Amino acid sequence: MSPVSPPAKVLVTGASGFIGAWVCKTLLEKGYHVVGTVRSPAKGAYLERLFEKDGFGKDHFSFVIVDDIEKEGAFDQAVVGVDAVEHTASPVTLSHAGDPQEIIQPAVRGTIGILESIKKHAPGVKRVVITSSYAAVITPKAPLPGQEFGTIDESDWNILSANEVEQKGQSAGGVHIYRASKVLAERAAWDFVEKNKASIGFDLVTVLPPMVYGPGIHEVTTSPGTSLDVFRDNVLLASKTEEELLAPVNVSGYWADVRDVAAVHVLSLASPRAGGERFLTASGPDSWQNFLDAIHTSQRDVTDVPKGYPGKGHNPKVPARVIATKAENLLNFKFRTVEDTIPATFRYIREKGF
Repeated sequence: MSPVSPPAKVLVTGASGFIGAWVCKTLLEKGYHVVGTVRSPAKGAYLERLFEKDGFGKDHFSFVIVDDIEKEGAFDQAVVGVDAVEHTASPVTLSHAGDPQEIIQPAVRGTIGILESIKKHAPGVKRVVITSSYAAVITPKAPLPGQEFGTIDESDWNILSANEVEQKGQSAGGVHIYRASKVLAERAAWDFVEKNKASIGFDLVTVLPPMVYGPGIHEVTTSPGTSLDVFRDNVLLASKTEEELLAPVNVSGYWADVRDVAAVHVLSLASPRAGGERFLTASGPDSWQNFLDAIHTSQRDVTDVPKGYPGKGHNPKVPARVIATKAENLLNFKFRTVEDTIPATFRYIREKGF
């Protein structure tokens, strides 16, 4: 399918979220016109004020209310007249202990729902970019002979979590339930495109970030959000042993800057080669100690953040190496380093008082 270049009109679902707000901002800065979906007028008004400060008025950014993405036809009106869709809206919870379908079905229905709406009401859409997750690929390949680590890349699928949930139900645990929701939602999207390829005019791209850090621009009043909660609790608040500090962050060791995740979403629209691709967005591997070192190197007057064991956190032992070079090669893009992202995350959390 054809790439989508500025000044095309792009719909961003979940526009008031951590990733969604940055996708909107990045699109606007590239010259696109943006329509964001939000759950309430107040959230939309916040985004209007935010982007107006950057010089993007209502002729560049507007919003529509979609209060429940699970409803049939929820996006029917929102997709009318747009040229592309960035679908970032999806439930995120790692601690769900109830029926797995309470997490899985909203993710799947929201994804299929917007594709159905595009098929029925938006014949001009040429490309759809969906925010999936590293959780959808997390099962590593076994190491080759002579190699210490297995690898993970865009060809992998996390069948383990989907099977765990199918076999064990809610006893599979919140992490597997969340991962299964991401696998099944993304699979459903690819299946939809394949099944309907003769009758749709768009192709599909998926973006797969691990834990996402960096400064937020979305509206928050209490908790900064899942990944930033993890950062705060593990870096700023927790008292960790040397073994814990030298361990890889987020178990996998990999993470992404929210600005990089947004950039890959946007670059995927305009690249002729991006259609039909999955893109891992991952920096690392890093340890919690590396995060502490980056904070103290950038801000030497910080006295209330532990120093841990400076310099010892390099090359953490990770369960698998993530190969995230496709985005760099196809999109001509370079991911930020820990020195770029972690101090910015720290400053954001401190400025907000979380």
